[in-house]
Amino acid sequence: MLNQSFVTEFILLGLSQNPKVEKILFVLFFLVYLATIGGNIVIVVTILFSPALFGSPMYFFLSFLSFLDACISSVITPKMIVDFFYETKTISFECCMVQLFAVHFFTGVEVIVLSAMAYDRYVAICKPLHYSSIMNQRLCVILVGIAWAGGFLHSITQIIFTLQLPFCGPNVIEHFICDLFPLLKLACTNTHIFVILVFANSGSICIIIFSLLLVSYGVILFSLRSHSSEGRSKALSTCGSHITVVLLFFVPCILIYARNTSAFSFEKNVFIFADVLTPLLNPMVYTFRNKEMKNAIKKIWRRLFNISDKH
Repeated sequence: MLNQSFVTEFILLGLSQNPKVEKILFVLFFLVYLATIGGNIVIVVTILFSPALFGSPMYFFLSFLSFLDACISSVITPKMIVDFFYETKTISFECCMVQLFAVHFFTGVEVIVLSAMAYDRYVAICKPLHYSSIMNQRLCVILVGIAWAGGFLHSITQIIFTLQLPFCGPNVIEHFICDLFPLLKLACTNTHIFVILVFANSGSICIIIFSLLLVSYGVILFSLRSHSSEGRSKALSTCGSHITVVLLFFVPCILIYARNTSAFSFEKNVFIFADVLTPLLNPMVYTFRNKEMKNAIKKIWRRLFNISDKH
């Protein structure tokens, strides 16, 4: 049974209370959002319409990762942008819970997708002769299904114990989004057990999976000694992109959730980096150093321009 809550809406303090600063932030984050959605859509469309790429497990997972980045950005950034126009930034209790669920759902899915991408690179580099038989279409679909289920399980767990909290008065959230620790500070009860649950469901998962991914990439890099210089260079380039994305995702995750409820001075900055800038950076990381992606994007654009010219 859910605890009684007398709060129907929350007030978000946002990133700034200075109207002039907020105008600058509006322009900045609006451009960031457009670039994020545009960059990730380009990757998804390029892979979907390039049979050679879509048939590759690595690019299949990359297209899925780009879709997730676009979703994460869309859950957070539009609300934050709109709030720059309002002196009092409010969000209803129901919308707050939806935002909380969506953020943790998509990031939970992304954790598993990044793990699947690491496994794909491990098989490709350490067991190249068995790659096509191991990383078949059936396994890729199963891994995507596991990612969706894992993200839902992670997020629904967060929502269930958040809905147990009684909110009976204070409703000012010292943040620009609804998240677990800011909400815990407003609860009219002892939240010690909930802090432990947050760590168990988010913080510890980030630490454990991040550690396993670092070990797996360590094994991959160690095994490259036996490869030719050309093969080693290509594998290092691909793994370098993967490791960069893993660091961009997991380091902020650990800083945010593997701690107690006390805020740290740059908490909002870490959230901005994790949930607003990282979805923008991921397409850049995967395209700037990837010749196959760059060539495929050029072909897709040429095809589009040719069609438009004919019409």
